[in-house]
Amino acid sequence: MLNIAPTKANLISAKNSLEFSQKGFELLDKKRNVLIRELMSYVDLAKELQDKINASFNEAYEALKKANITMGLKEVQEVASTIPEAMDYEVIFKSVMGVEVPIIKYEEKDIIPRYSIYKTNSTMDAAYIKFNEIKYLIYMLGQVENAVYRLAIEVKKTQKRANALENIQIPKFKEIIKEISGVLEEKEREDFFRLKVVKKRKQE
Repeated sequence: MLNIAPTKANLISAKNSLEFSQKGFELLDKKRNVLIRELMSYVDLAKELQDKINASFNEAYEALKKANITMGLKEVQEVASTIPEAMDYEVIFKSVMGVEVPIIKYEEKDIIPRYSIYKTNSTMDAAYIKFNEIKYLIYMLGQVENAVYRLAIEVKKTQKRANALENIQIPKFKEIIKEISGVLEEKEREDFFRLKVVKKRKQE
């Protein structure tokens, strides 16, 4: 037996709470489905990008290996030291069902060699071009993986809230309504019977 007074006011309150909880569950369920669809699209994209990066890395390292052989390791290291740190991007955010997911804005540009063509050869150019391509793929992958992480956390939170409503709150209010309704119906039957008895006595 729930420790709630079986009054009409409490019955109305319980019905309102039940309706509110059911609507809340429906909204959370819709939000969860949208988030999961969005999450799965990012997961598929992440796999595609990772495959591209793996293939590009194999080509880039093959080109770098050739550069090391034809130019010498010391010369390749000197060239590598002239390449500036990547700062050609900006991170902004967009909202997906209230979840802030990152967007990395950048403009793909061809390489501008900062090394002397007299001390290098085409293998160095090939390696530089390939690693430059990988840089942009990594930007995209970083954006996607961060979005996956944020969306997965929100899916988990939404699932937890939806489960609490579906398995705890909604059954609780249904039970309150059932018990209060039962008590009030019994009281109405008793009052009706009492009125009949009073009426019969008056007639006698």
